[in-house]
Amino acid sequence: MFYLYTVRDSVAIPPSSLGEDIKEAALQELKKEYEGLVDEDMGVIVSIVNVRETGDAMVIPGDPNVYVDATFEVLTYKPLLQEVVDGYVVDVAEFGLFVRIGPMDGLVHMSQIMDDFVRYDPSIPAFIGKESNRSVGMKDKVRARIVTVSLKDTVTDSKIGLTMRQPGLGKWEWLEGEEDGEA
Repeated sequence: MFYLYTVRDSVAIPPSSLGEDIKEAALQELKKEYEGLVDEDMGVIVSIVNVRETGDAMVIPGDPNVYVDATFEVLTYKPLLQEVVDGYVVDVAEFGLFVRIGPMDGLVHMSQIMDDFVRYDPSIPAFIGKESNRSVGMKDKVRARIVTVSLKDTVTDSKIGLTMRQPGLGKWEWLEGEEDGEA
């Protein structure tokens, strides 16, 4: 789920940016410092949206930067347990599918793809159901439920586990069939 937070912090403005508008200079420095970080409470910091206001500036002897207090808006993404998410398959490995959900990828283990025995076909690459003959692979749009979340210091170290083995979940084409009364 995406959230918008208001944060207050001190930002270092380098001497090369001192001739610019202070809010714009602060915005550029905050983007460099915060975007892509993972915060335990807020989630992944996707973007610094804007700088609402700047306050007092401070100079530290021996440091060329000027430190400015700033209040700014932060757009974050925090995956929630049991949240239903839409995404698309970005990678297929013999153990499962990697699905892009917002700024992160989640793993659908092969045992969680569908209520059918699946086999991995590396030539496509895709997973194919034994009885249903349904397939899911690269670039397919899917709906899944978040079943595990482990947020670490970076996006690449964070892990999200997904399932598509519940009613209303799976490849979008399959879901269209469910709505029409097919199963």
